[in-house]
Amino acid sequence: MEAYDKIQKPGEVTIKGFSKPDVLQLRFNGVPVSINGNTSYTNQIETELDFVLDKGEANKLAIYNHETGSEIAKYNITYDNIDDYKTLYFFNLPGIFLQTYVEKPQVNFGKVGFEFIFPNLGEYSGTSLKEVKGILKRENGTVLAEFESIGKDRFTEVKIYNSFSASAPVFLELYKPGTTEPYAGTGLIQVKLKQHTGANLIVLQEKPENGTWVVRGDIDVSEYL
Repeated sequence: MEAYDKIQKPGEVTIKGFSKPDVLQLRFNGVPVSINGNTSYTNQIETELDFVLDKGEANKLAIYNHETGSEIAKYNITYDNIDDYKTLYFFNLPGIFLQTYVEKPQVNFGKVGFEFIFPNLGEYSGTSLKEVKGILKRENGTVLAEFESIGKDRFTEVKIYNSFSASAPVFLELYKPGTTEPYAGTGLIQVKLKQHTGANLIVLQEKPENGTWVVRGDIDVSEYL
């Protein structure tokens, strides 16, 4: 026998996202979500879902590319896990999808600021580490900033230094946390970065290259904000 009245509780999900240039569509249990009267959206995407959760049932929230119809991400929201989805952040760029909040930090004139995130850490290196240490240096080896914890899920705090050149590259060396050992393998892991005055929000990515793997920092989220 089953209880006639199902056990229920209210569900609320606040969504704060960004997409450029792709046009997205949110669907809740297959039904397009309307935001300001639109069922497809780009740039800043913010809304709140209010619904009822039945115990034992799953509610699917999914993000689609509106033009291609491909599913980018999905979340199964239930009576038991609703607290994990009180606020849902995402940041969608060509070739990369971040499930995190992104905000451009304030960097004073003549200064350079860097933040990092490493969403696919371990995908090609095979490491089980959840975070790495980063040391940002000039070509001559001068240390500009140290990042004790660069992880998969959120950007680091911003580290700021005086601008010394608009064109000279900087290099990020990556190590196991609390050590000076490469986070995977034995060779130095060094990422060449472009720098510009103001904020640099860099997405680090492991990539296969010439039969091995490397780390690149080619995506600067600040260019989209």
